[in-house]
Order: sequence, then structure tokens, then C-alpha cells
Amino acid sequence: MEQVPPTPAGAPDEALQLAQSGSAEPRPDAGVDPDASAPVVGWDAAPAGSPPTGPLLDGGGVAAPASGVVAVFAPPVAPRRSRGATVAIWILGVALALALAACAWGAVQFVLAQDRITQQQDRIREQQDEIEQQKELIDKKETFGAAMTGLMDTAARFDGVLMASIVPWGAYESLAHRGWTHRWDATSMDRDIDRVDAARAELEAALAAADAEAASNATGTAYESVIDELGRGFVRSIVDEKYCGTGDDGILGCVAGDDPYLVHFDAAGNAEPFMTDELRIGVAYHEFAHVLQFTNPDATAATLPAFGGDDEFMADCFALTFLDGWKLDHRVWTSSYEYWDVSIGYGRTCDAAQQQAVRDWYAQLGVRLQEVSS
Repeated sequence: MEQVPPTPAGAPDEALQLAQSGSAEPRPDAGVDPDASAPVVGWDAAPAGSPPTGPLLDGGGVAAPASGVVAVFAPPVAPRRSRGATVAIWILGVALALALAACAWGAVQFVLAQDRITQQQDRIREQQDEIEQQKELIDKKETFGAAMTGLMDTAARFDGVLMASIVPWGAYESLAHRGWTHRWDATSMDRDIDRVDAARAELEAALAAADAEAASNATGTAYESVIDELGRGFVRSIVDEKYCGTGDDGILGCVAGDDPYLVHFDAAGNAEPFMTDELRIGVAYHEFAHVLQFTNPDATAATLPAFGGDDEFMADCFALTFLDGWKLDHRVWTSSYEYWDVSIGYGRTCDAAQQQAVRDWYAQLGVRLQEVSS
């Protein structure tokens, strides 16, 4: 028996066709090279249905059945990977990557959304705080305004009081300006409100003290009676020792600039044998003129030139102008045969023009209600 070379891989279909046709002649295009040196030998065809009797060739490929039909067996071919499966795996990977990217993007968006929510919540809290601060400032502005109104109402009760400086309008103007300047500062406004309340309390105290002063005469002297009447209780008087001088210089009374609402009368002078209530009243008018000079500085400065700048001469003229029957030289009888010649004042009597200057001065004195603005 001759061996037949195995059919080249890749031509199982042609071999199968050859076997089915029953021809022992191989086809040139059946996968066998016609120029090959080893010819392909087949067997004669046997009757159909005859069982194969030939052995398989070693190395497998072709078996020669007894019937003469050539059976060609192709060697096993290694399985090839499906292209469709590869594409599916690639698509699955891409989908997984996209899903992961979408999850990451979603997580980032969630964090950003949470951050925006936190920022919005912080802004809302800030706005609420600002609203509360605005409400607080509004309340304090209203409180400040009420305090200023109270201060002005109290100041109005001093209308006509002869001592203008008892109501410091300039200070109140400054308080109002502070309130305007500090209108956005709650802490500063609290201090401003306290200052306004303190100023009103001072006026209230002055009113109460004036009522008490006018209702009493602590010294029991004509001095105090005159001062209480002229000053409506806002000016006090005291009889004391050596405040105005040594006691030997003949000074009977004085007013100090550091406290122009207090008149000092010399105790030694008050005890002189020649001192009468008529003289005490004249001295009180003179000293009250000094009170008015100190507490009405602008009007006083405009009037002093009429008296050569001498405030004592002006004070004497005040007594001569407003105290009926007053004169500077007096003869005081202490008995039917004893008398004292007493000179009260500084020895100069003012003329009619100077008396008119004093009247004009006096007419413009005192507290005048003013508007206070910021």
C-alpha cells in the first residue's frame, strides 16, 4: 500500500469533495501542488456502502479504506478568538470607565453642591446678623433721638434764666453731632446716649437745686434774699471768712470765675457796726452783676468798652440802674449822735449813656432756646 501525503491545512473542503465524488484522481486545485515530486496515489472506487478496510496512516491525514474511497482527515486546527467577543469586552471596559467617570463627576458635583449650600447658609447667617445689627442700630438711633428730645425739653424749662451758660448749647450740639457720626457704631452710640442722659440729669439737678434754694434762706441775711430773687434760685450765696480778701481791705463780697453761680459775702464785713440791710442789698446787686458778667461772656465783652473795660465800674452802674434809690456814698447813723460815712463801690457814678448800655446789655442776657442739629 502506498502512503498519501497529508492534505495541506486549509483544504479540508476540497478533500471532502473529492471523497464524495468517488474519483481517485485528485483535482489540481484541491490544495495539492501538481509539480510536487511525491505524487498523490489513490485507490479505485469501490462499490458504495463497502466498509473501509485499510489502516489509518501514521501521522493521520489520509486513511485507505478497503473500498478504495480516499478519506481525508485534516489535523485539528487551534481555536480562533471571536472578534465580536473582543469588541464586546472593549465596549464593556469603556462603559465601566464611563460609569466610574460619571460616579466621580457626580461625587465632585455633590461636594461642590454641598460647598455652595454651605456658602449660601453662611451668607444667609451673615445677612441675618446684618439684619439684627441694623435692627439694633435702629433701636439705638431711636433711643438716642428720644434722649436728645428729653434733653431739649428739659433745657426749655430754663427759658428766661439770666445766666445763659447754665445751658451749654454748644455741648449739646456736639452730642448731637456725635450721635450722627456714630450712627453705624452701636457701642459708641451707647456711650453717646449715656452722655445725653447725663447732661439731662445735670439740668434736672440744677432745676431741683434752684427750687430748694429759692424756698429757703440758709444764711438768714438780706444778701441771700436778694440773690435768690434775682437769680431765681440758680445762684447760691454764702457768708464766709476771708474768701474774698484779708478782711482788712474792705471787700464785702466777691464772685469767682471757677464757680460763678456762688456769691461769697465777707463775714467780717457783714458784722461791721455800720452794715445795714440797705447796704447789704446794694452789695448783693453789685455781686449779682458779676454773676451775670461771667455767665454771659459774649454780651459782656460787647458792653465793657462803654465802661473802659472796667467790670467793677460796670457792676456799680448795674446797681445804680436797677436798684431804686441806690447811691454809692452813705451816712449811717448808729445813734442819735454817731454815724458812719460809708462808701460802697469804686467811687464812680455812671452817666445816662452808660446806664442805657447796662439796660441794653441786661435785655439780651439769659437762656435763649436754640435748635440743636447734627
